[in-house]
Order: sequence, then C-alpha cells, then structure tokens
Amino acid sequence: MNDPSGRARRAAPGTVDAVDDLAVLLARVARGDQDAFEEVFQQLSGPVYGLALRVLRDPAQAEEVAQEVLVEIWRKASHHRPERGSALAWAMTVAHRRAIDRVRSSQAGRDRERRAAAPDPDYDVVAEEAHTRLEHQQVRRCLGGLTDVQRESITLAYYGGYTYREVAELLGVGLAAVKTRMRDGLIRMRDCLGVQR
Repeated sequence: MNDPSGRARRAAPGTVDAVDDLAVLLARVARGDQDAFEEVFQQLSGPVYGLALRVLRDPAQAEEVAQEVLVEIWRKASHHRPERGSALAWAMTVAHRRAIDRVRSSQAGRDRERRAAAPDPDYDVVAEEAHTRLEHQQVRRCLGGLTDVQRESITLAYYGGYTYREVAELLGVGLAAVKTRMRDGLIRMRDCLGVQR
C-alpha cells in the first residue's frame, strides 16, 4: 500500500496488509531501494531477533544472528518467491536456518573438543553424519510434497517456533484453517517418511 508520496505505508504487524506490504517492500529492496530496506528492517528486526533468541537462548548470539539475517535479506531479497509463501515466512525461514546453523556450529566445536579429549574408537562419525544427512534430505523431500499452504504453516510452527494461533495471525487465516493444514500436512509427512503409528 502506498501513501500519496509513493512510500509504502506500514500496516499493523500480523495483518494481511502487513504481509502484502512486506512483499512489496522486499521487491523494492531487491532493486536496491534503501528506503524500502529501512521499512523491512523496522518490520523484521524484532521478530527475527525474537526467533533467534528462542533458538539460541543467548542474547548476544541472537543479536549477531539477527544482524546477519537482515544483511542476508538485503543481499538476497530477490530470492523471495511470493508463489512459494509469504515474505514474512521466507524471512523467518532465513532467520531460523541461520540460528540453527549457529547452534550446529557451536555444537560441532564442542563435539570436536570432546572427541579430541577422549576419542572413542567405536564411534563412527562418518556413518552417523551420513545417516543424519539422509534423514534431512528425506524430510526436505517430504516437505516439498506438501501443498504450499501446508508447507508454510508447518515451517512457521516447527522451524519458526510459532504457536498455531501465531501462525494463523501471521498468515491472516483462521485458527481452524491452520490446524487443518497442519494436521493434513503432518499426516502426509508421516506417510512420506514411513513413520509407524
């Protein structure tokens, strides 16, 4: 939405207008519009930091990750595909991935130190890492088999850490619709992954 001066008017967070507004702003950022990025920064800095803090549980690291994410959004705004999900969901997915990468990096460092201090000859690191990668690939493949609305709802809830009610507010749909999407998507994921009930 634009006001008479041509600047994007900021809608209330969590509304459909805010989601649409953010997508428009991201398109402008992709063209190098610094004013649009200032608006994107204002809308996303709080939610991105909050998500990073929930994942990392360390305010200093969460702040670093939030800064990294916002720089990545500036550099990669053109990567957002509106047909694959909302701008907010895309940004929060970027934030979640970056926070998880930080957790994994920290954990890998601790694991290396532990293995160096007390090596276990029975522990096959390569086999375990290969198994973990295969599991992650299978989950990504199964997520790709969901409908866009199912994938977006599940991504926000499980990767973004949002409650069903928060997902409903972010997507601008009713709570019942989100619950239905999640249930149907999780059933499809279970079937795809071959999980026994």
